[in-house]
Amino acid sequence: MRTYYKDYLIRDWQDSDRLAAAKVIETVLKEYNLPWQPQEADKDVLEIERFYTAVGGEFWVVEYENKIIGTASYYPRPNHSKTVEIRKMYLLPQGRGQGLGKFLLKELETTIKNRGFKEIFIETASVLKQAVNLYENYGYQAVIEVETKRCDRAYRKSLMISKHH
Repeated sequence: MRTYYKDYLIRDWQDSDRLAAAKVIETVLKEYNLPWQPQEADKDVLEIERFYTAVGGEFWVVEYENKIIGTASYYPRPNHSKTVEIRKMYLLPQGRGQGLGKFLLKELETTIKNRGFKEIFIETASVLKQAVNLYENYGYQAVIEVETKRCDRAYRKSLMISKHH
């Protein structure tokens, strides 16, 4: 993956991004008073190879002026054939309010669909209002199965029928 949105470069994660990508996520979580959990919910960010690339997922970083300011990723859900989970979609404040989140979500959906997956699962927290609005505006349906402690919302979207916005 390598594409641009305005002056932002979106590219595949590489090993040298490990600490910077983790720092973006930790910073955004703290901004919303959510816990950074490197032993639990955020373990995947420190072990991208094991949680993403080894299982057929992808982890992208968003760069602005050679600094990582955002992340977006997905991986196939274990025991759920043809379903992926979108994870770790975070942008520092400077990357918000310009359509970058929408662009990332569309790029993720297109990539996931092109790889033959049929459904997306996503978890978030109510305090992340922009994220909640984004998912709800893009056809994600609320479900009750929340698996991560700090999250209180989960959504699903079927990729079988394409709806244009």
